[in-house]
Amino acid sequence: MSSTSSPPPYFRIAPDAAMSAMEDPVRTTDFAEIAEACLRGRSDLAGRGMNPDGSKTLRLFSTWEITKYLIPVAPAHFRRVLRAHPELPQGQSETDGGAKWFTFSEVLQLRTHFGAEGSKAKEYLPYRPKGLPAKTVAVANFKGGVGKTSTAAHLAMSAALDGYKVLVIDLDSQGSMTSILNGQVADEWQTVFPMIARHYAEYLRAENQRRLDRGEAPLPLDDTLSEALDIDPADLVRPTHWPNIDLIGAQLNLYWSEFQIPVWRMAGRSWKLWDALSETLETSGLLDSYDLVVLDTPPALGYLTINGLAAADILIVPTGASFVEFDSTGRFFDMLHAAFQSIEEGENMAARALGRPELRFEWDAVQTVITRFDSSQQAEMAGLMQTYLGHRLSPFRQDYTALIGQAGERVHGIYEADYRDFNRDTYARGRAAFDETYAAFKRLLVGSWRRDELAREKEGRAARDAALNAG
Repeated sequence: MSSTSSPPPYFRIAPDAAMSAMEDPVRTTDFAEIAEACLRGRSDLAGRGMNPDGSKTLRLFSTWEITKYLIPVAPAHFRRVLRAHPELPQGQSETDGGAKWFTFSEVLQLRTHFGAEGSKAKEYLPYRPKGLPAKTVAVANFKGGVGKTSTAAHLAMSAALDGYKVLVIDLDSQGSMTSILNGQVADEWQTVFPMIARHYAEYLRAENQRRLDRGEAPLPLDDTLSEALDIDPADLVRPTHWPNIDLIGAQLNLYWSEFQIPVWRMAGRSWKLWDALSETLETSGLLDSYDLVVLDTPPALGYLTINGLAAADILIVPTGASFVEFDSTGRFFDMLHAAFQSIEEGENMAARALGRPELRFEWDAVQTVITRFDSSQQAEMAGLMQTYLGHRLSPFRQDYTALIGQAGERVHGIYEADYRDFNRDTYARGRAAFDETYAAFKRLLVGSWRRDELAREKEGRAARDAALNAG
């Protein structure tokens, strides 16, 4: 190093100068000021792209975009169908003779028309077996910064564009997904908390009946549990600016659940806390009202995450293409194994003693996906991860592009970006990777539904054969 070059900035820091630059010690009350500053900034950022009244409106979709990405029909035929059916939405033009633009509700109406009247050889409506419940996908990893919430939003919006009806449940008290969908959540009573509390209250009510039958004193049912019993889970659902995406949102008070759930578990040792979300979704009828339920989980393996994972049919684990993130994801799976194996072993000891069926957690599919991918620097690492994870790692990576950067800055999903803000080819390339990752997920979704459909048909044939033999 030349003698005239400047020393690094961490040399020659004078203690007295450093001390004089410091503020007074930080106290608990100062956290409130920092939180308030963040809240003001968050409100400012969340307000960008919103209407004057604070609501959020989904952008319009052009004929080009509809016929390329949403409804598999040639643009010329699309226009002919609209002329032949004036009762259908005709779109709006920003200039005389300009391109036609449609709301997404109109797109859904047009898709329904093509599904009923169009060629049977084309897939106008997505595959969805009748009579089977919605599939639930949990997006989880306890490593922060891997794009967990953006991946969950991407899957929800992709499925919505594909024609599925989606329920998004935000299990993360940070509420990032809720912000993306412009949810307004006043307190924990508008989150999943009442659903979990209701499940415990129903358990406690049944347990008290058993205690009374044995001549024992019942356990108290406090005001919180009594209030939860009066809340219909369907009443927690709120519409969003997407016509086919609904939301059960989150806010900071939801984190209280992580402290309350173990207290309930200590009082009710036989309460199956991991079933609270899945069983409430099923008994409330919500699984019959939607095609897909997307769970955005907290970046920790707490009780809310355990509930989300136990409720999931499909588990998607986002990860970055770096050693630290790969290592962290491996530890995440190790913790999943330890947590669920512990639950199974604890439950099955009693089940075997009582001659009852043993508990076994099962998922239709588990897949990791590389997010925020930089092909110029991370290709070798991604290839190494693919070698070790094999089919457990999606071969399609979510590139970090200008499309993603804009989505983060404007607090919206990638499919909410208007392609007119980009060169059209740039937009097409930018969303291609995300279309591929959705396609990889959709293969899991459709495949698991088809497996269930065939299993149901097999059970039906077996039941009919048994009835014939009995006759």
